[in-house]
Amino acid sequence: MSVYRDSLAETAAHEVALNCLDAGIEGAHPARVVGENVTLHGNQLTVGDATYDLSEYEEVIVVGGGNAAGAVAAGLEDELGDRIDRGVVVTDVLPETTDVELVEGDHPVPSERGAAGAARVRELAESATDETLVLGVVTGGGSALLPAPAGDLSLADLRRVTDELLASGAAIDEINAVRKHLSAIKGGRLAEATAPATVVGLVFSDVVGNDLDVVASGPLTPDRSTYAEALDVVERYDLDVPESVRERLWRGVSGDLPETPGPDDPAFEGVETHVLADGFTALAAARDEAVEQGYDAHVLSSRIRGEAREAAKSHVGIAEEMRATGNPFDTPAVVLSGGETTVTLRGDGDGGPNQEFALSAALELDDGGVVIASVDTDGIDGASEAAGAIVDTETVADDRGEARTALEENDAFPFLDARDALVVTGPTGTNVNDLRVMVVDSDATSAQ
Repeated sequence: MSVYRDSLAETAAHEVALNCLDAGIEGAHPARVVGENVTLHGNQLTVGDATYDLSEYEEVIVVGGGNAAGAVAAGLEDELGDRIDRGVVVTDVLPETTDVELVEGDHPVPSERGAAGAARVRELAESATDETLVLGVVTGGGSALLPAPAGDLSLADLRRVTDELLASGAAIDEINAVRKHLSAIKGGRLAEATAPATVVGLVFSDVVGNDLDVVASGPLTPDRSTYAEALDVVERYDLDVPESVRERLWRGVSGDLPETPGPDDPAFEGVETHVLADGFTALAAARDEAVEQGYDAHVLSSRIRGEAREAAKSHVGIAEEMRATGNPFDTPAVVLSGGETTVTLRGDGDGGPNQEFALSAALELDDGGVVIASVDTDGIDGASEAAGAIVDTETVADDRGEARTALEENDAFPFLDARDALVVTGPTGTNVNDLRVMVVDSDATSAQ
């Protein structure tokens, strides 16, 4: 991955920030991560610290989905070769594969081709026996890329619910509680379909805290949420959902429908899950790059969440404190953070949480000693073509009023685009949540 930086690297600090973004995304790329965590020696397949004897199985299959799923499948083929018999994964980045079929889907809103791919994933999973080893690929973006309407629901129902959820400002665990109870794959349903096979879950987490029942809505993980909690999200955020969706949730609450499989369900007896990469994987690689560039580097947190514009204010406050007092870190320094912020739509503009974070930060900055960059590691921020943005105080110097209006109307994209502040990567082949970089230079007047 390399950001398109012709007009972005205005200063040395900008260059450092962009290099850190590059390094973070590359550090979490499946080709590297799978190569470091999955090995085959003879019949012994090692995943992390677990080993599986392939001679005990008649076949090895690969199923799953997500933004990084195609690259994970390609990495598995590199390591296992023809020991993989067949496979289907749904993704939006399609590298070349031989035995694993890659089906293109869409993100962040489910599509017909994604639904068709999800149906094929479930069909292959249901063909597994007790002599099958299933490599289950679960990555960020899988919730949208693996739409499998449950019962009498339609894809149009799922699309409408997804639109409502994404605009609501709900947290990812709340969003996925609803998704899981409307799906034939999510909330442990894929594990249920594979039983009694042995399942090795390979997870690239884009969720704060690595809650496995939230990553891609937990297709291989016991579901802790309930129909009642899903209905509460719909009602608390006053979502305008189809009547068929509301009816299904009410039927679940009343006991007319079985709950998603929980921790005691026998479907999970043969499932073992490994988190191969997460937000800290990207942060660690970005930190190493900052040190290479001659900076002290610090990870503030991999668990930042809440409204993007408010999180930006906190980050700027830390940068200001650093320049004024040397707390909590001496300058010059690079400060990194990850996690997932959200946006509550108030207007009808274009952009995503990383662009809102960047624009809000630019409005808060009061001098030229700080450069801030924020991207989604999958390369797509919201529904725009940008991964995020890079800003300093000059970004809004020509018209702060216009910048404030853009932020209030959720229209960060055109404002930042006009000022050559967008970071464009194209789809990266990975997804481990947001990555933020603050390059904070020394202030000659501060020596407290």
